[in-house]
Amino acid sequence: MVTKSQLSRLGLFDAKVPRYTSYPTAPHFSNDVGPDLFGDWIAQIAPGSAVSLYIHVPFCRRLCWFCACRTQGTQTDGPVAAYLETLKSELALLKDRLPEGVTLSRLHWGGGTPTLLNPAMMTELAETIFDVVPMGDNAEFSVEIDPNEIDGARLDALAAAGMNRASIGVQDFDDEIQKTIGRVQSYDVTRDAVDMIRARGIASLNADILYGLPHQTRARMTESVQKLLSLNPDRVALYGYAHVPWMAKRQQLIPSDALPTPEQRLDLFDTARRLFLWDNYAEIGIDHFATQDDGLTQALRTGKLKRNFQGYTDDQADVLIGVGASSISRFPQGYAQNAPATSVHTKAIREGRFSTSRGHRFKGQDILRSRLIEALMCDFRIDSAEILENHAVSRAELEAMYARADQAFDGLLQITGDGLFIPQEARPLTRMIARIFDAYDLSKAGHSSAI
Repeated sequence: MVTKSQLSRLGLFDAKVPRYTSYPTAPHFSNDVGPDLFGDWIAQIAPGSAVSLYIHVPFCRRLCWFCACRTQGTQTDGPVAAYLETLKSELALLKDRLPEGVTLSRLHWGGGTPTLLNPAMMTELAETIFDVVPMGDNAEFSVEIDPNEIDGARLDALAAAGMNRASIGVQDFDDEIQKTIGRVQSYDVTRDAVDMIRARGIASLNADILYGLPHQTRARMTESVQKLLSLNPDRVALYGYAHVPWMAKRQQLIPSDALPTPEQRLDLFDTARRLFLWDNYAEIGIDHFATQDDGLTQALRTGKLKRNFQGYTDDQADVLIGVGASSISRFPQGYAQNAPATSVHTKAIREGRFSTSRGHRFKGQDILRSRLIEALMCDFRIDSAEILENHAVSRAELEAMYARADQAFDGLLQITGDGLFIPQEARPLTRMIARIFDAYDLSKAGHSSAI
């Protein structure tokens, strides 16, 4: 049994570690990757293969104080319409370079608030995308939906375009907490949005909920999770709120003295986790839960669970292309990120070039260490046979890595001839254990609390 005092001594409540949605993580990107290299990587995609596409819409009607995403507020459709034209031009550049026969494995619209687009804009964007790269067999088209910014007409447009998975942000249903984080969204509004989504035949539903918010208690967490469970989501992401007011200025509006302590954050997470497990959800990685027949659960059972910038995924595509300001792409060769500022991104596209401003070319042991970290984050285990078969590393070197991890965590890990395994009681430490396999300087900014 691992106690809180032992977790504390191992640094769980003090450590700042990456979420490892990529390796190396974004703070280690450099300007070595630019538009030309990005274009070359697109051209090198295998003809007839499946890729994933992420579309970023960086606009919101209101800016929630808790959010650290790159977004900007707008009360009119003018900036959104202009940005849509930029997206269409960017997609045209992509079409010019994509090899023949490429299809979509996954399409995701994120933000910001993609549902800020009016129905005509949604239809126009979808038609432009599918002209560039059509949906493949069993493809998934998901959209982040703000229950405060959706109506029947927009859902009709999304359903007609082929959306078959919706994602809603909940954060917390408590009135006081919602007011404190600048996100007022009642249960009734959320339930009505879910009902409208399902009335249009969109059966798959994701939901996000946060722990570690100001004024959260076990009782309030329990009530919010139970309300969420009444909506029967297929997948739930239980994210820890990262309070980084030095990076996200709007978070300065949130009173830091109302935030739970790290020890209380662990209790809040465990409270929510138990409720999801009691409702027969499968535990997916460090912070996701899914119904027993969901694709994430199937991927976990078959050893195909992956991790990307949206969290956990069952997507097997080797390429993820990000479209829009600040979007990040992943290729077998490395990562490429578009210019974060909308104005800079738009200028580049208008000049007929991609806005790629930074990224990372894989080198050395990047791919090996990326797989080791992904295996820990997804499966809580490293299979030595898989690693030795697919990567240029000796058993001795691999076992030396295991030994360093075991030594750093008081022998809590299970190490055998088959590999390394993190037992249930040590899983709060997973991101810290993954850090042992990270060869980059961890003093870089951008990392969050380990719990």
